Amino acid sequence: MSEIAKFVGQRIRSCRIRLDLSQEKLAEMSGVHPTYIGQLERGEKNATLESTEKIAKALNVPLSQLFEKLGDSDNNRRNIPLECYELLASKSEDEQQLLFGIITEIEKYRNT
Repeated sequence: MSEIAKFVGQRIRSCRIRLDLSQEKLAEMSGVHPTYIGQLERGEKNATLESTEKIAKALNVPLSQLFEKLGDSDNNRRNIPLECYELLASKSEDEQQLLFGIITEIEKYRNT
């Protein structure tokens, strides 16, 4: 599947996790099948604009937020900051704090 589908799926997942929603609850709130939510989050399906809009409303985020900064980089180069953001955003708040602590400690070590 395309990189855009993967990134949008990761963003849906990160928003869902931040709201402490199960895939089933998000599916119910947005009027789509729970299996579809899982497929989108894993980047296995391309979402229609209509279903993406329903999901964005259920997540209470602007539709544009799910597509923000996608396609900004040169196709031949990885967008490492965006990948890092997506990775962190897909984690729970506790995991985010732990990962941030690890990164901070690495930076301290490098600067000594």
